[in-house]
Amino acid sequence: MPLITLKNVRHSYHDRPLFTDVNLVLEPGQRVCLMGRNGAGKSTLLKILAGEVTPDEGEVALATGLTRAQMAQTVPTDDRGTVFDVVADGVGEMAAILREYHTLTHQLAENASDDVARRIDELQHEIDTQDGWNLQNQIEQTLTRTGLDGDLIFQKLSAGMKRRVLLARALVNEPDLLLLDEPTNHLDIDSIIWLEKLLMGISSSIIFVTHDRTFARKLATRVVDVDRGRVTSWACGYDEYLKRKAAALDAEEKEQALFDKKLAIEETWIRQGIKARRTRNEGRVRALKVMREEYRDRRKHVGSVKMEAHVGDRSGQLVFKADSLAHRFGDLRIVNDFSTAIMRGDKVGVIGRNGIGKSTLLRILLGQLKPDGGEVKVGTNVQIAYFDQLQARLDPDQTLRENIGEGNEFVQVNGKSKHVVGYLQEFLFTPEQANRAIKFLSGGERNRLLLAQLFAKPSNVLVLDEPTNDLDSDTMELLEDLVVNYPGTMLVVSHDREFLNNVVTSTISFEGNGIVLEYAGGYDDYLIQQKKDSTPPFEPPKPEARPAVAVAEKPAPEKKPADKPRGRKLSYKEQRELESLPEKIESLEAEQEQIQAKMADPGFYQKPQDEIKQVTQRLESIGDELLMALERWEELATIQEGS
Repeated sequence: MPLITLKNVRHSYHDRPLFTDVNLVLEPGQRVCLMGRNGAGKSTLLKILAGEVTPDEGEVALATGLTRAQMAQTVPTDDRGTVFDVVADGVGEMAAILREYHTLTHQLAENASDDVARRIDELQHEIDTQDGWNLQNQIEQTLTRTGLDGDLIFQKLSAGMKRRVLLARALVNEPDLLLLDEPTNHLDIDSIIWLEKLLMGISSSIIFVTHDRTFARKLATRVVDVDRGRVTSWACGYDEYLKRKAAALDAEEKEQALFDKKLAIEETWIRQGIKARRTRNEGRVRALKVMREEYRDRRKHVGSVKMEAHVGDRSGQLVFKADSLAHRFGDLRIVNDFSTAIMRGDKVGVIGRNGIGKSTLLRILLGQLKPDGGEVKVGTNVQIAYFDQLQARLDPDQTLRENIGEGNEFVQVNGKSKHVVGYLQEFLFTPEQANRAIKFLSGGERNRLLLAQLFAKPSNVLVLDEPTNDLDSDTMELLEDLVVNYPGTMLVVSHDREFLNNVVTSTISFEGNGIVLEYAGGYDDYLIQQKKDSTPPFEPPKPEARPAVAVAEKPAPEKKPADKPRGRKLSYKEQRELESLPEKIESLEAEQEQIQAKMADPGFYQKPQDEIKQVTQRLESIGDELLMALERWEELATIQEGS
């Protein structure tokens, strides 16, 4: 039996239609990922499913006895008391009794009192008569399962730990349906991996909104897509959804092109007049009117426009050099004897658990904080653009264009004058949104606006502290494209594993207790290297001492350690091939860069379909040729080294 059924649901937000004619059936045992751009209505749909919002029209039917629990996107500021108290709120009417019982038992242990003991007896009686001990056990088991200390004060916890407590509150009553809005926000990578394992092991059905593509890929068994008022279900995982969605958008684009062509023909016909055939062609006139209305109502897909950062003058070759850095806060050692050299063009990721000191290291490198030991040298002509999500401020009553333009209608980016509205469109804001107050933006849209604000300023060093929080996958890909092609240097703190894999050239990892190490590559490369480093190097056992023997006495040939086998030599043809391969690889890479630059231009997709297809196919074939050439070069070079 379905858990929830939506029939012909419609809903608007501030006169803006979010959903039209939504029909959706949610089945037991599914882990459903809600996908869609920021502001598309994912959180609103989640609230409708949770029963917090009543749709303007349509029906929401629930299975008999359905229990639902939700973890909101933002951490509430009004939750007080201990972790136990907050989690206990999830058990319903018995929560107040169990919270008081938990508090008083701790008071009695610290300071015996007849009044406290008497009240505990009364509470125990109430718990007995209302079968509350099962709920008490559920709370304790949930705390253990989620790795929480029930005696800690909730308000003193980090944002990540608060979200873990809120998740425990949602899980404590073992709901049939668990609704999660951006559950990975403010979590470090270790906590995200822990959450993945926890959610894959529970029996509840799950509906979740996430910006973390790796999280969605591992967890989702079904994807529900919210796009321009339509809600579409895809009975597959995340990767397959991406393929099917791309194919659907391509088909939609072709269908709309045919529609536009037909509309143009009909418009030409109507201008010519219907003269004596008026009665016979009234139907055609009415059909044209319907087509015009359909065209006006069409909610076009906002394309993935290329973001652009305002690049300043070129910095020196050396950007930051740190020697023997040491720093601590009280008893917490942040970094100890850490050295690094960050060169122009490096893209450096910084990872580690929450509160370990990642942002502190950035501040030390930027000269905002003096370390306890060691020194930092900043290179010449360094222009820094710093994205700090926690310290960024936006005036909620300003419009988007007022925020970006600062009273001007144009911004200067890389020597080009761009109209504020056009610049905002590059960050996927429509002209209508440009004139809307910031307070009406979703969390992800605000982050996107902060990035637009940041990239309008000239820089040759980008410092991004948690830039991916709340960003949808489309915006994430745009940001990735920007930073990969950014000619300057980048330092980024992020917990998004796929983002790190796609953009960074090296990773600085906080290992704990002041140990900070640097690894080549992205997050997956870091895992491989860390695994290797954690394995003790293999040391062959030392040979036992052998008695002296006469010179003439030789060990049997079969017991003699085998000499390293000599490899065959390269033939003349193979030698010539090996010498020619580097030039071939360089040529293919140059052609690949040229095609990628051509495809990065939004105007490229205005070209005929045949030309686009031809260029795309050539790019794919270059990739195959490059891979074959690199593998062949490695094969021949190995033979040469062994000969």
